[in-house]
Formats: sequence, C-alpha cells, structure tokens
Amino acid sequence: MTVSGGAVPRVVRLLADPVRWRLACELARGDYRVRELVAATGHPQNLVSYHLRQLRDGGLVTARRSSFDARDTYYSLNLEGCAGALARAAGSLHPGLAPPPGLAALTDLGIQPGPGPRVLFLCTGNSTRSPMAEALLRHRAGRRVLTMSAGIRPKPVHQAAVAVLRDRYRIDLSGHRPTPVETVARQRFDYVISLCDRAREACPEFGGHPERVHWSLPDPAAGEDGLAGLPAFERTAADLDTRIRFLLPALESIKTA
Repeated sequence: MTVSGGAVPRVVRLLADPVRWRLACELARGDYRVRELVAATGHPQNLVSYHLRQLRDGGLVTARRSSFDARDTYYSLNLEGCAGALARAAGSLHPGLAPPPGLAALTDLGIQPGPGPRVLFLCTGNSTRSPMAEALLRHRAGRRVLTMSAGIRPKPVHQAAVAVLRDRYRIDLSGHRPTPVETVARQRFDYVISLCDRAREACPEFGGHPERVHWSLPDPAAGEDGLAGLPAFERTAADLDTRIRFLLPALESIKTA
C-alpha cells in the first residue's frame, strides 16, 4: 500500500479556510448572488468576492450572469468538480478513502416505496427546464419521491426537450402538460426548486415552510450562454441530472428524519 506524503491537495487548502468553507456550505444549498452570500456569512463584500474568486480559480465554484438582471451574477458549487477533487484528496491520504461521494441512487439509500419527500420544480414557462427536472428526478427516484413542476407563465413543452430526454435518457416527456404555479401553490412540498432567475423573483409563498432552493440555469430555448439548438438542451439536461443526483441524499434525510 502506498500512502502519499506529498503536497497538501489544493482542494484541502482551499476549503480549509473558514470563509471559503462557509461560502462552499452556502452554495451547497443552491445558487446565490454576492449580496446574498454577504448577508448569509456576515463578511464584507470585498472579502466574499476575493474568496469566491479563489474558489472559482480552483474549479470548485462557477458563475453566470443572471437572465433576470444581467448586472447580477449567480454563483454555483461545481458539484462534480468538488466530488472528484475531494475523492482524489482522500485517495492521496489513503487508497481506501477514494470512493466518490454523493452519487448514490435513492434505491441505495434505504428509502422504501410509499409517501416520501415532495419536490416542486419551477421555471417561467414549464416548457423546458422544470419538466425536464421533474422527469429526471422521477426517473431516478421512481415512486419514492413525489415530484411535480409548474410555471409562472406556462406554455407548451419544447420539442427539443422531448427529443433530448427521449434520445439521451430514454424518458418520454411528450405527454407533459404545462401547469400554472397557482394550481399547486396550496400543496405541501419539502423542496421548491426554482430553475430560472425570473421564476425565482416571481415565486409565490408556499405553506409548510418548504426548503427554497435556486438553481440558476440558462434557458436553452433562448440560446443563453452561447449555445443553441440541441446542444443547449443536452447541456441543460446534463446539468439537471448532475444536480438531481446530488439532491438524492438530501431527500433521503427527509425520509429518515
């Protein structure tokens, strides 16, 4: 057995700083703007911005301009990047510590069929991002999670979203019917996850104090972030699938709490 005695892995040095660790913990819950991270951590904006830049340079955090207000930037935790870097760091300490974290399927986490966590995905049109997320979570969790989607201003499902889920994930989205958020606002949810910046600003209040999470995703139908056509929808589906895989352990904690 070989145990490394070399330099401290960069991810360990980055996350060992208390401010960067706190920022990473906040971003593990969802995507936030600088001013929200300032309010959450109590640190001045210049310090928060400095440490966010360090995390971005280390590949642990990404950033994108808000589609609601281009003057704002949303920061996201690079979940797969963190998982890989932490797994490699653990493996450099001892080879037996190397398995990647956070990628278990819900069926491996001990959740039994029946009433379980309730998740609502919300976007503006309920035509692309939110129905894709609903279908991907249902595909991974089955009947163990009640998953729904809705829109602020619903419109018909985008055919490119149907094609990507069919061809890449063997999921049939063709029967999706857009749902106005008003029709589900009185239901109880454990998580309400907004998927576009406009929907986040217009999201109504829900009873029961659900966990409010924001995933700032570009609109593939609008060609945001430089991609258009099927590649944009493929990237959106891949991003959603990654986030959903890392959401599963959090849903398991609701079931077993």
